[in-house]
Amino acid sequence: MHDSSTAVQGEAHGAAHNPALLHHFATEEQQRDSANLGMWIFLATEVMFFGGLFCAYLIYRGWYFGDFAAASKSIDAALGGANTAVLICSSLTVVLAIWAAQTSRRALLIGMLILTMLFGLTFLGIKGKEYKDKFDEHHVPGASFSFDHEPIPGHPDQYANPKHAQIFFALYFIMTGLHALHMIVGLGLFAWLLWMAWKGRFTPEYHTPLEIGGLYWHFVDIVWIYLFPLLYLIDRHP
Repeated sequence: MHDSSTAVQGEAHGAAHNPALLHHFATEEQQRDSANLGMWIFLATEVMFFGGLFCAYLIYRGWYFGDFAAASKSIDAALGGANTAVLICSSLTVVLAIWAAQTSRRALLIGMLILTMLFGLTFLGIKGKEYKDKFDEHHVPGASFSFDHEPIPGHPDQYANPKHAQIFFALYFIMTGLHALHMIVGLGLFAWLLWMAWKGRFTPEYHTPLEIGGLYWHFVDIVWIYLFPLLYLIDRHP
């Protein structure tokens, strides 16, 4: 009885001297599990948020497939493909950053976090180029929108309805814009993680913020994996 009491006191004493353990958690494992659960609940709400947009897109695409296909042909699939490759590489650097923390490789951890942020900035730069092209082509929904005499793929004698095409571009800007906003939030999060890593806060025993940040980043990447074929690859075959 005395030995077990001493062990409990020793564990509590060690927890009290661990700056990473918050006071309302009994152990580091409990704190890590709570953080992971909280992030998964948050991601579930994000799935419902983007899921509503995906449902709206699929309904309109079913109604106006030809018009959506014509509008999709005007988007640069090469730039979308480049952004897909950039995000896949960024997911790899996130995994390597977590592995570096688990194996006490501080220099590698900092380098992978910097690379992840550079990939994120590259994605936003390419997306900005796409948006500029759409503004120049007057494909932004509104009073200046123009999409006349655009043939429907596979039906050169039929032209897309500008009103239906405008629905596609509205969904395109809403969905990719919200995704880009999540990328900006992710960059802010990784800037904080980089600062923490620079100060040497992460160890093999404590790197929960990296895992939580990685979950968020992977989710944003997965959303793009769905956006790319839905928006860029409609009826792209010859």
